[in-house]
Amino acid sequence: MTERLRIAVQKKGRLADDSFALLKKCGLRFAIRGGGLLTRVKNLPIDLLLVRDDDIPAFVSTGASDLGFVGENVLVEEQLTTEGGIDAQIDRRLGFSRCKLSLAAESGGDILSSTDLNGTKIATTYPGVLRKYLADNKIKATIVEMKGAVELAPSINIAQSICDLVSSGATLEANGLAAFETILQSEAVLIKSARTLSPVKQDIYDKLIRRIDGVTASSDSKYIMLNAPRAALEAISAILPGADAPTVMSLAGSDDMVAVQAVCTENVFWETLEQLKAEGARAILVLPIEKMMA
Repeated sequence: MTERLRIAVQKKGRLADDSFALLKKCGLRFAIRGGGLLTRVKNLPIDLLLVRDDDIPAFVSTGASDLGFVGENVLVEEQLTTEGGIDAQIDRRLGFSRCKLSLAAESGGDILSSTDLNGTKIATTYPGVLRKYLADNKIKATIVEMKGAVELAPSINIAQSICDLVSSGATLEANGLAAFETILQSEAVLIKSARTLSPVKQDIYDKLIRRIDGVTASSDSKYIMLNAPRAALEAISAILPGADAPTVMSLAGSDDMVAVQAVCTENVFWETLEQLKAEGARAILVLPIEKMMA
């Protein structure tokens, strides 16, 4: 039987959707149907294990899964709270599903900074991360563990403040709360244990990682094409963000103008185009890059 690489993925939610989208951009063909726990990739020997997000670090640690897509916040919490630790480390940062774990309290209330937390109660679903933060900052506060709806804790007098994930801040605002300190920045990560993969699985892993790196590298990259005076090449090359030496070609019927093409691995803003135009560039075209492999 052919060995298959197994990847644990959150079965639903924003991170799940983003993870599936990344894998499809990597050329993997699969379909998620109903409440199944296992999905087979059709064109590569890879299985997707669809599970709860807080189970993913343990699945990777125990060998039930070779890799896992998970929020960094979940990984850190499981590392801090699992007896004996978790053998699962970050292999790649993926750049999506970003959020932050923040402290928040009643807007206009008595708690305005972390120094006001001494002697108070803090509600959270992340006791491990919060406990470490309090110890590191020598803050003596009581942690109230909750399974959800943490933002309600101050209004029902369970705690004076909360420690919870913040994305847009709309939920905090709707409950009369304001964040005053971030204790963890989080994003989706690919995790892997320290175990050595078999040669067959290592080959599959290497192929997948090359594709993931290619998709990740191309997500913010742009292909720029423009015409410019030959005399302005040095200035224009300096403006192009994160680009290697551009490709320069003579324009038919002109000794003074050249065509310039470059891959920019940093964001290209309107200000960048205005700077290029100020140096004499014209017919500037910015194109997205779907795939890129070094």
